[in-house]
Amino acid sequence: MSMRTLCRGLAALAVMGMTLPALAQTTVSDAWVRASVPHQQSTGAFMTLTATTDSTLIGVASPVAGLVQVHEMTTNGDVMGMREVKSVALPANKPVTLDPNGYHVMLMGLKEQVKEGQQVPLTLTVEDAQGQRQTLQVQAPVKALTADMSGGHEHMHMTH
Repeated sequence: MSMRTLCRGLAALAVMGMTLPALAQTTVSDAWVRASVPHQQSTGAFMTLTATTDSTLIGVASPVAGLVQVHEMTTNGDVMGMREVKSVALPANKPVTLDPNGYHVMLMGLKEQVKEGQQVPLTLTVEDAQGQRQTLQVQAPVKALTADMSGGHEHMHMTH
């Protein structure tokens, strides 16, 4: 093989490498889990997700709960409720906040009390528009219940 052929081959590889689609990246910030009280069966996890390309949050898992779902707060007249959603759209470069008043992660069937100061492992699955999946491992700190209970989640957990 001549040097010229080798150089041509390397140049072709370099060009091919530049045309490969960039993998979508999703970042997680401000993740936290609400502390539970003894014998409480569920709690919420909250965070902000930002994807580099149009993507979708399609699943969340955690070893601390028997069941993990993404829920959305709903309002029907003056009655607030929740419903499970199968996915959450993550528009490119637009932060999507999962908070007590909108979309949020419900950790149900807690295996033990979730206490302030602990870290809760969460595994998020995000899929981009091309069907490429990314798995994100998050260690979410547990924060105590505060006056910021505007989501009204604790008294509604029986409506699931």
